[in-house]
Amino acid sequence: MDTISNRLPPDRTSRAILPVRACLCLSIIICGLALRGLGLRLGLPALFVKYGGSVLWGTMVFFLVAIAGPNLSRQRIALISAVIAICVELFRLVHSPWLDAFRLTLAGALLLGRIFSPWDMLAYGVGIVLGMLLDRVGTSSAQKAPHSAS
Repeated sequence: MDTISNRLPPDRTSRAILPVRACLCLSIIICGLALRGLGLRLGLPALFVKYGGSVLWGTMVFFLVAIAGPNLSRQRIALISAVIAICVELFRLVHSPWLDAFRLTLAGALLLGRIFSPWDMLAYGVGIVLGMLLDRVGTSSAQKAPHSAS
């Protein structure tokens, strides 16, 4: 059941909340790419880089779903995001020559991953919860901001 704080008013969603979610999503993508690309060179532990990237990937999925369904409750967004994340992880168990070749590319590794890991699903869950928290903060700020009358 949705609580009032988790339901977003449809009239303001498209005007104020959608740009906030898009900016948060873009920021998450940049942070994830930076972590995966620079984390080891900066001396961060490999586990932090690997699972931190997975947490951010889960957060990105949350925001992509939130952008696609701006009037969905946070719980519904989280549920859809979790289903997508689990399906992507389970898809790693599917192997074919062309798919394995794609997974060896940077795009394939970032989008699909290479190796199945149940720990990734846990990291995605943490990322989805992080997305819910960021969305609550971001959308409450957007709702409090003054809007010009149209």
